[in-house]
Amino acid sequence: MRRYKRTLVAVALTITVVAGTAGWASAGAQQAVTGGPVGVEAWRAAGLPDPEGMTAARAAAFFAGLSPARQRELAASHPSVVGNLDGAPLALRYEANARTAGPRYAGQQVLAYDPRGRGQVAVVRGDLRTAAHVAVVVPGSDVDAGNLAPLTDMAGALHRATGGDTAVIAWAGYTTPVGVGLDAATGDLAEAGAVRLTRLADGLDAVGAAEPAVFCHSYGSVVCGLAAPGLKAKDLVVLGSPGMRADNVSELRTDARVWAAKDPSDWIDKVPYVRFAGLGHGADPADPAFGARRVPAEDAHGHGGYFAPGTRSLRTFAAIAQGDVS
Repeated sequence: MRRYKRTLVAVALTITVVAGTAGWASAGAQQAVTGGPVGVEAWRAAGLPDPEGMTAARAAAFFAGLSPARQRELAASHPSVVGNLDGAPLALRYEANARTAGPRYAGQQVLAYDPRGRGQVAVVRGDLRTAAHVAVVVPGSDVDAGNLAPLTDMAGALHRATGGDTAVIAWAGYTTPVGVGLDAATGDLAEAGAVRLTRLADGLDAVGAAEPAVFCHSYGSVVCGLAAPGLKAKDLVVLGSPGMRADNVSELRTDARVWAAKDPSDWIDKVPYVRFAGLGHGADPADPAFGARRVPAEDAHGHGGYFAPGTRSLRTFAAIAQGDVS
């Protein structure tokens, strides 16, 4: 019992130290956005099938049974539902979200947009319909519809590093923690995010997109770890990870290849890789004992430098996304 108490104290102290040294403030608890999208009541009232009761495959079948004119009519009259419905045709979702996302995203391919809470959004670089390879980038703390640049910078760097032949989704599709506090040390937000991430991948499969490589940064790797058993992905790549809520690769219960990167200057190494009384996220995925494949990251810098141009980590990410590395 004394050892467990010491572990709990270590977790709490480390959260405080990291929050202080990183210059971030621990904010109040965040409330995960769940349930159907904005406008779902009007959709149901129109006699349309309940989005919350449809799998992505069923959503794809529903739209396949509609004429193009009827599809566009639904996108115009129920844009928030159509734009966030995994399994709906990609072009139709872009069209619907162009109506709701506003001028900030003008001209972009917005795969999802939910204004509730701090806002969730997914933006696509490249052509998901024709790309031979697809990647999804899942962010950690502080990313939302109002602070998307850190995520789109990572996704853009990966897209360019692949020569543009990999479609990359910058997926801010869950409520992220704010700062480094209790939300970042627990799995509540990650559990809600894992459901959404799994459904995103189901939707890609339902519309015939290539099976993705999923890149999970920081707290995003907790989301990916919890999603892993049901996530349709060919690769799971974690970088700057505080843990995946698993002690080793086999506990993830995934057929995806699992990769891990951690550079020597990343402050995440100050976080103890433990899990006790709901705090912490378990073993270090970059530890050889975890069993993940290693991504070289010695020339990356800090917690956010893994996608920096010219780094070995970015070159390896691009090769993973393109299936060019075993």
